Amino acid sequence: MKTFSAKPADIEKKWIVIDAEGVVLGRLASIIAQRLRGKHKPSFTPHMDMGDNVIIVNADKVQLTGKKRQENFYWHTGYPGGIKSRTKEQILEGAHPERVVFQAVKRMVPANRLGRKQLANLRVYAGAEHPHEAQSPEVIDVKSRNSKNTRVAK
Repeated sequence: MKTFSAKPADIEKKWIVIDAEGVVLGRLASIIAQRLRGKHKPSFTPHMDMGDNVIIVNADKVQLTGKKRQENFYWHTGYPGGIKSRTKEQILEGAHPERVVFQAVKRMVPANRLGRKQLANLRVYAGAEHPHEAQSPEVIDVKSRNSKNTRVAK
């Protein structure tokens, strides 16, 4: 019995929409990364871009458990003394709240050429509207999959 290896002609890509409202960020990012890589398909081949095109809406309403809203993202400008930081709460309330979801997914995808190609199939929108209705995306309800997906710290 030979091992199956998918060819480019064997790959079927679907469009899916996930509503992030009230969903825990890490669990959401894990599901998205799995879909982007194509690991949910029985014909998964690690070296091919098998994943679906994923559209995330309501990224500004994602939940963070515990004290994660006060944790910082750090970056360096490249100049001496140029380390900067911003809390996740500041980013979610700022001009680009979708960056929190994008960064969480980016850190769960391989850091190589294939990972960058797979990340190009991710579209994140802060509001409920998206311009991809022409692709007739399938809606996936992440909230109902597991009760822990919507859990909020007390």
